[in-house]
Amino acid sequence: MGVKDSIRVAGLCSILGVCGAAADPLELGKRIPRVEAQTHDGATVKLHETAAKGWTLVYFYPKASTPGCTKQACSLRDANAALTEHGVRVFGVSRDSVAKQKAFAEAQGLPFLLVADVDGTVVKAFGVPGMGLTRLPSRQAFLFRDGVLVWRDLKASTTKQAADVLEAIRAAGG
Repeated sequence: MGVKDSIRVAGLCSILGVCGAAADPLELGKRIPRVEAQTHDGATVKLHETAAKGWTLVYFYPKASTPGCTKQACSLRDANAALTEHGVRVFGVSRDSVAKQKAFAEAQGLPFLLVADVDGTVVKAFGVPGMGLTRLPSRQAFLFRDGVLVWRDLKASTTKQAADVLEAIRAAGG
């Protein structure tokens, strides 16, 4: 790519606001970011307070009610009994609106909260990169124990999300 092409790309990135360097993903051993957001039921959740004790899974997905995101959420829904047995609180995060998150949770019978991160505050705090020009969050998962990150999956599975989380809990002695 020549200099003129680089300048054009930089200008387009600036206008669209999509090409900036992504923050690094949260590192193992770090505390959960101090962020709050609205859940699909309209309540405000402070993730850092909720995750202070016990197990908390925060997983990110691109868009509610799409095939891959539905498989990922249903993997966790179907393993809810096993996750609950370990005391895991689950939060699914996308940039969808509260209404879209609510419709998704109801349609799939999700027993956990979905976070409507419309402005991308939570996505940014966790260092989750956007996908292409859409800026939709990539599929990632972060598992905390007593507020400290003990496991992360930067290429989270759609169908094996729950199995991967449960294996991480077992490996951490939980």
